[in-house]
Amino acid sequence: MRHRTSPWVWPGITAAAVAVSIIGAFIGSGALGGTPIAEAAGGAFSADGTPVAPAGGAFSIWSVIYLGLVGYAIWQLFPAPRRSERQRAVRPWAVASALLNAAWIWTVQLELVFVSVVVIIALLLVLIRILLLMQASPSHGWADTLLTDGTFGLYLGWVTVATIANIAAWISGWIAEPFAGWEFLAVAVVVVAGGIGVGIALATHGRLAPALTLSWGLVWIAVGRASGELESAVIVWAAGIAAVAVLVTAVGVRPRQR
Repeated sequence: MRHRTSPWVWPGITAAAVAVSIIGAFIGSGALGGTPIAEAAGGAFSADGTPVAPAGGAFSIWSVIYLGLVGYAIWQLFPAPRRSERQRAVRPWAVASALLNAAWIWTVQLELVFVSVVVIIALLLVLIRILLLMQASPSHGWADTLLTDGTFGLYLGWVTVATIANIAAWISGWIAEPFAGWEFLAVAVVVVAGGIGVGIALATHGRLAPALTLSWGLVWIAVGRASGELESAVIVWAAGIAAVAVLVTAVGVRPRQR
């Protein structure tokens, strides 16, 4: 006789993983005794840590993402989502994303910047996998659209920007001070981020959630470079144009889809 896993197992694991991620977020904020991310690792993740670091206000997007994850964790415990083939496919990856997010916070707390790069790249790949699963199977109702597509779409867009900023923070550990041409290198990185956002918009037929948070991150990079130690008008313009390009592409391709 074939053994069948209880329909409560993966929903329960998913809810527990999200709870772990939320606890990690409180630790990363300093609320539970941890070091705030902006102050950890010698300030490598601060707003002035690198030329492509978003200003501090950018990180408020985590409140929206965590709220979505909590909503998703609760919703997928209900009967219809528990039986959904779409959710059966997404849940293991949702668990991985939540645990990797908590792991990233711990690597930063321990000042393991290179390890944090490895972890956030793994998180990005997991979120891309979730995006592919969402593309392959349409949502069922507004709750699915909001809590699955919306939450993980926002998550993906922001982590794309965060990955670029994280890699820059790691590289900055080798460089004592800004070098000649640092602005143009930063512009190239911003252009790559914008290109990724445009690519996601085209590949997903204009999904708005990833475009919103990716452009959000780019706008806050512009804000960060408008003043401070690494002030740069060139980067401000590049990040602003890249943000607009991502949003315009996502909105522009939507009307052409049936």
